[in-house]
Amino acid sequence: NYEKSYEYYMLNKPGGVVSATEDRRDTTVIDLIKDKKRKDLFPVGRLDKDTEGFLIVTNDGAFSHRLMSPRHHVDKTYYFEAEGLLAEDAKKQVLLGIDIGDEKPTLPAQLTVLKADQGKQTICGTIILQEGRYHQVKRMLLKLGVKVTYLKRTAIGSVLLDPSLAKGTYRALTKEEMKQLTGEDNNE
Repeated sequence: NYEKSYEYYMLNKPGGVVSATEDRRDTTVIDLIKDKKRKDLFPVGRLDKDTEGFLIVTNDGAFSHRLMSPRHHVDKTYYFEAEGLLAEDAKKQVLLGIDIGDEKPTLPAQLTVLKADQGKQTICGTIILQEGRYHQVKRMLLKLGVKVTYLKRTAIGSVLLDPSLAKGTYRALTKEEMKQLTGEDNNE
């Protein structure tokens, strides 16, 4: 059965690893998947080299397209640590969209500050994006006056990165997670 030849992995991407299928200089996310059965795996979307966290690796093009398509709109949640402090209206600005120098402002996003340290001038929090532009979280926060020092994707849609996955490790996505990601039941 051809269906069965699809593979779907949840990977906890470490910093320093690139979201590519091959790279001469750097370790790729594909290199980390040791028990892959097939040669045609690729990352769904990308995380910057120094960004950690939840990345899906698969060989199912239709599934990938569905997750990445703005039409289906799958939220991505990031945890960040940054230098600097945000203005009072930062949350509102993020919700309204921010001009980060692209052709159009960012789509509405949700910003939550978990901790702000006035003395050290640092903050940490989460941001939920509806889209994934190049260095988007870093660029948005920089525009708001803070510099991201650590970034980790913690969720895709309603599926959370498995807390038992150490950096650089992975596991197969469960049927339930697949259903949450695509919004459909594939077991019919």
